[in-house]
Amino acid sequence: MTQRTTDTTRHIAQHTAPYAEAVRAYAREDWLRLNVPGHSADPLRFEPLAQLVGEAPLRLDVPPLLDGIDLGAAGPMEQALDLAAQAWGARRTWFLTNGASQGNRIATLVSRALGNTLIVQRSVHSSVVDGLVLSGQRAAFVHPSVDAERGIAHGVTAAGLARTIAAHPEAAAAYLVTPSYFGAVADVRACADVAHAAGIPLIVDEAWGSHFGFHPDLPENALAQGADLVISSTHKLAGSLTQSAMLHLGEGPFSDTLEPLIQRVFHLTQSTSASALLLASLDVARQTLVTGRDRIGASLDAADKTRARVRSAGRFGIVSDAFDRFGDIVTADPLRVSIDTRADGISGHEARRRLMRDHRIMVEVATDSAIVAVVGAGTAPDTDRFVEALHALPAPLRDQPSADHLRLPAPGSVEMTMREAFLAPSRTVAAHEAVGQVSADTLAAYPPGIPNVLPGEVVTADLVNFFQRTAAAPNGHVRGAADPAVTTLRVVDRTRCT
Repeated sequence: MTQRTTDTTRHIAQHTAPYAEAVRAYAREDWLRLNVPGHSADPLRFEPLAQLVGEAPLRLDVPPLLDGIDLGAAGPMEQALDLAAQAWGARRTWFLTNGASQGNRIATLVSRALGNTLIVQRSVHSSVVDGLVLSGQRAAFVHPSVDAERGIAHGVTAAGLARTIAAHPEAAAAYLVTPSYFGAVADVRACADVAHAAGIPLIVDEAWGSHFGFHPDLPENALAQGADLVISSTHKLAGSLTQSAMLHLGEGPFSDTLEPLIQRVFHLTQSTSASALLLASLDVARQTLVTGRDRIGASLDAADKTRARVRSAGRFGIVSDAFDRFGDIVTADPLRVSIDTRADGISGHEARRRLMRDHRIMVEVATDSAIVAVVGAGTAPDTDRFVEALHALPAPLRDQPSADHLRLPAPGSVEMTMREAFLAPSRTVAAHEAVGQVSADTLAAYPPGIPNVLPGEVVTADLVNFFQRTAAAPNGHVRGAADPAVTTLRVVDRTRCT
C-alpha cells in the first residue's frame, strides 16, 4: 500500500466512530440482560432512572469485556484508540473515565519510576498534588508569572524551567500546565527543548487544550511541540461527556521507556467497569473534531464577536488583551473569553451569580476580578444574549471588596514531603492557630482549583485570610478545607510524629 493510499484510508477512517458504532449496534439488539448493570436496560421497572436520563442511555450502558466491542487486538475499542492517537499526533492514546485528574495521577506515578524529584509548575491542578501524595516524590517548583492586579497565575518560561532543572539535576521529569484557566498558552516547544537537553521528559497538563490543532486558527497542541506525555481533558472544550478524558504519549526520546509504565499504571487507576457511555463519547468527540473545521470556525467567530462587543462597549476589559505584558505567554486560546469585571466595579463572583440568577447564563470560572466564558469547539452560542446580559449587570457595586483583598498569596516554606505530611498524625486547630504550622492537607481555592497550600508546607496568615475571604464570596469554595468557612485547618501533629 502506498503512503498516499494509507493517508487516504486513515482520513476516511477518521470519519467513523468504531467503538461508538459497536455500542449502538449492541444496544439495538433485543437482549435478555442477566448481567450488570443492574437496571438491565429495562425502562419500565427502572422508570425513575429512565425518566432522568432517557431510555437510550440505559440501552447504551453496556458492560465491559464484550466480544465485538472492547475485546480483541483489532476490535472497535483498539480501532478507536488508534484513530485518537492519529488525530492528536500521538504514538499511543488511552481513554480515561475518571477525567484528566486520572491522567494527572497516572503521569505523576509514572514519573516516580524515573526518579525521586519531579519539577512541577506551582499552579498545577490539585490532582497532580494528589499524585505526588501517592507517589511520595519530592516536588521542586517552577513558579508561573502572576498578574497581581487580577490575581491570575499564567505559565512558565523556558528560562525559568531551565533554572529549576539546573538547581535539581536529579529531577525525573518536568510537569507544566498550558493553557491556563484564562487561556494563556506557554512556549511548549522551548520548554520541551530545555527538558530534553537535560535528559528528562516533559509532561504537559493540556486539560484545557484538547481542541488545539483541529483548526488553523487554534494553537498547535503540546504533542506537536515536543511534549512527551500530554493529559487532555476532552470533555472540557472538545465535546465528550463530563468525566471523560484522554492521555497521549508522544513519539519522543522517552516513549519506549514511558509506554509500558503508563500501561501498568493505567490498569492501576482505571475502573474495571469503565462506562461505555463515556468511552463512546470520546470516540465521537474525536470524530466530530476531525470533521468539524467549519463548525469550529463558527465557534471562533462567536468568541471573536463577543470580545469585540465587550471592547466596543468600553465597560469591561478583556483579560487576554494584557497577555503581551507577560513573557511566558506566546499566544492565547481564542475559544476562551476572559472578562475583567472589576474594571466596572463588580466582582467576578457577583457577576457570575447574577448572570445565573437573573439571566440563566452559566460561565465557567469566576474569580474576585473576572469571569471566564468558554465556547466549546463546534458550538454556536447566542453571543447577543450573553453580551446583553453582561451589560445589564448593575455596577458599580460600592459594597464589593477591593481586588487587592484577594490577591494570590505566596506559598509557605516546605518542611516535609507531601506524602509524609498527608499520612502523618494530624490535628484540627482554629485557623489562626494553624499559622506557622505544617499543613496536612491540600487546600485549593475554587475556582480555578490551583493549590494554594500543599501538605508539608507552612501555613501563613496571608493564606488563612485568602481562604476565608474566598469561602465567604458567592460561589467561592476551598477544596480540601476541614470546614466550608475555613474556620479550622488540619495540621501535622509533630508531637506524635516518629
